[in-house]
Amino acid sequence: MQLHPVQRRGASPSGYVAATSLDHALAVLAEHDDVRIIAGGTDLLLEVHRGARTGVGTLLDISRLAHLRSITPGDGVLHLGAGVTHHDLLADAAAVAAVLPLAQACAEIGSPALRNRATVAGNIVTASPANDTISALVALGASVRLQSLRGERVVPVEQFITGFRTVDLAADEMVVGVDVPTLGATGRGLYAKVGNRSQQAISVVHAAVVVHVAADGISVTHARVAMGSVAATIVRLPEVEDQLLSGGLTADSIAAAAELAGQSVHPISDVRATADYRADIVPVVVQRMLTALRDGRTLPPPATAPHLRTPQRTPQRTPAALASGDGTAVQVSVNGRHVQAPHHGLTLLDWLRDEAGATGTKEGCAEGECGACTVLMDGEAVLSCLVPAARADATDVVTVEGLATDGELSPVQQAYVECGGVQCGFCTPGFLVASTALLAECPQPTREQVVQGLSGNLCRCTGYRGIFEAVEQAAAAGGAR
Repeated sequence: MQLHPVQRRGASPSGYVAATSLDHALAVLAEHDDVRIIAGGTDLLLEVHRGARTGVGTLLDISRLAHLRSITPGDGVLHLGAGVTHHDLLADAAAVAAVLPLAQACAEIGSPALRNRATVAGNIVTASPANDTISALVALGASVRLQSLRGERVVPVEQFITGFRTVDLAADEMVVGVDVPTLGATGRGLYAKVGNRSQQAISVVHAAVVVHVAADGISVTHARVAMGSVAATIVRLPEVEDQLLSGGLTADSIAAAAELAGQSVHPISDVRATADYRADIVPVVVQRMLTALRDGRTLPPPATAPHLRTPQRTPQRTPAALASGDGTAVQVSVNGRHVQAPHHGLTLLDWLRDEAGATGTKEGCAEGECGACTVLMDGEAVLSCLVPAARADATDVVTVEGLATDGELSPVQQAYVECGGVQCGFCTPGFLVASTALLAECPQPTREQVVQGLSGNLCRCTGYRGIFEAVEQAAAAGGAR
């Protein structure tokens, strides 16, 4: 049988190591040349499967190192561990206020299920100019902390990124943290993004501005402006910064700064926008951002936005420290049933379908865009096409098959039937799992929360009215159960 290219399984690393400590991780990096660190893996797995990232023999998974998920305030600096996800930051109200532009950028990345896995450090290491958080980190003056068995070093983010998708990271080094200066009492910051759709949009242009103002609220004592998706790397706009330092946040100075931004940036063309469009939009974005900063319109992401996760359970057993061969078995509770099977270097999606017999989970896009493969892993909604099967070792996984009880549909499933939330049905498993996670977190969601919670799930048949009504009806009937 001849398969179409999109049907063929992508490449996969041959080995997998679950780091048990930082020292263990650094030792593995020092001993092997073909190891690549994975935390969320939302970029790396896709690149490997597509052949865009070669030479990756073994994945070194650091996502189980609890101390790397820490967010620690310091003296004017917020210290983020390398495992801090975008939702970790957004769930910390003090952190959101301290580094607001970064939090605003985190809220714009992908979908709720993707933000449960993707990390701030990973967004930096991927080093795409379209990566939302990088402009915010550059504007805030953030640095990365690197460590190897040879020692430690600290590098500003704008120096760490050396070119298009390239960084100053030796083969035996890993990013262990990100240090982000806080806004403090005098700082104001803002992140903005232009995209081609309202959710899950890769940036056409994104920008961040951080200023410190004097007591008069107008004079600027410090300014940093960064833009992304306009060049091979994130760019600083020193001319704009100088204008703000000399002219402050007056109407004339803001207008001059916006004009300078348009003159300073020489945008690229790509599949999302032409250079001419970007050139037109850059000064508009800068003017609006500076005006908002002057007027104090810098609202944080809504604290009520759902994350599609509940507190993680305590693992019943310790996961394997080393699963070096793809024939190594992993043990997973799938819908309450113990499953032990080799991971074969598969994604969790393929492992569930091929090894666990959970074929209700569907592959829609294989790149984390559509949400059809959404499952719950230890209470978090995740995109199973972007999770290594080996990472699921010693976890509880719930798929669409696990929602019904003794053959009786859950309130969510029943509501989908009654409200016409099911159409061709291909995307429905992901919607049902995401809806169940949403109601577990927000038992009585507003319509806005329903829209936000399901923003990572795409229906290719028609609109979402029946789906949204089904979630609201399920909430009225008792929620996720």
